[in-house]
Amino acid sequence: MSVATPSLETASEPRRVTVLGSTGSVGCSTLDLVERNPDAFQVEALTANRSVSRLAEQARRFGARLAVVADDDCYQDLKDALSGSGVEAAAGAAAVSEAAARPADWVMAAIVGAAGLSPTLSAIRQGGIVGLANKETLVCAGSLMTAEVTRCGAQLLPVDSEHNAIFQVLDLDQPDSVDRLILTASGGPFRTLDRAQMAAVTPQQAVAHPNWDMGAKISVDSATMMNKGLELIEAHYLFRVPEDRIDILVHPQSVIHSMVSYIDGSVLAQLGLPDMRTPIAYALAWPERMETPVERLDLAAIARLDFEAPDDQRFPALALARAALRAGGTVPTTLNAANEEAVAAFLAGRLGFVEIAEVVEQTLAEHPSEPLGGLDELAAADARARKTAARLLEQRAARA
Repeated sequence: MSVATPSLETASEPRRVTVLGSTGSVGCSTLDLVERNPDAFQVEALTANRSVSRLAEQARRFGARLAVVADDDCYQDLKDALSGSGVEAAAGAAAVSEAAARPADWVMAAIVGAAGLSPTLSAIRQGGIVGLANKETLVCAGSLMTAEVTRCGAQLLPVDSEHNAIFQVLDLDQPDSVDRLILTASGGPFRTLDRAQMAAVTPQQAVAHPNWDMGAKISVDSATMMNKGLELIEAHYLFRVPEDRIDILVHPQSVIHSMVSYIDGSVLAQLGLPDMRTPIAYALAWPERMETPVERLDLAAIARLDFEAPDDQRFPALALARAALRAGGTVPTTLNAANEEAVAAFLAGRLGFVEIAEVVEQTLAEHPSEPLGGLDELAAADARARKTAARLLEQRAARA
């Protein structure tokens, strides 16, 4: 799963970079690092969903060759915004995947949700380095994606802070020496609330993460702890470790980003203040390191680090994710699709916070595992799950 990568210091030309999802939190942080190292990187393509003005501004500022908006209806607005810049404009889901397939040394896959699956696959198939910040890609199609990475000679580098931490301390040359992976979780903003209190949680409260600056959907997933369930599935495929050897540990300070426990009793951890530019920089400069503007960790000032086991009763999403990984096949796809639909309904004020996991569980109950042979089966499973979740949401609305 490795490719030869020129040193940033010795490369004769800048590393060509494409950012899928450039207007989101991870995309903006990536471009911040690129801008601080103008001689090391050259932007090839940028994509966004609907944020035309920000995408156009980024494309102009970084001299991108191509800018793509996923929403076809936004094409003319993007074209007008880029008029006279020399940046090519395009629109539509197919155009996003085509942007991902353009020759580039490094692609950031930061499109949130199942929408990022096809572009990430296109990036893998062009055979370069893919920085993966879209956990749904491996959740929905882990076996398919990792097989394509091997077939195409690509390199998949985890950007999520937890998986990036594991990647930094994992002994890749001695996989048999690994005992367990330990994914840390902040516990989200409702870590100390009981179920009755969580029933009254509003979308505004759920998107206010105590440690990380993230988008609305990811913030809600953090609050329900579904994000940690999805990360568990992702870790299984990234590092080829069985589900029963991947632990989750609540760590409210978000200083230890994850750990690897070895068979000799050693536990190696990666620490740092919660700033996504650290894991992004590690992936962007890999196999080297690059300087970042991230505030340096002062353990004496922090003074204490706390840990606790997660509560599956208050946060049932964790158990749902473990069960989905064990079931395999199309079940993780169903889990992800149902969760996306339920979170969207919650953010729109149509579903209660504690009902998110309930809708996911009910959807899973209606869709047993089926073989996942390719993207056609995945798309069909995704569509079935969304249809079921939508029906369940309508039924709940009718009873309210």
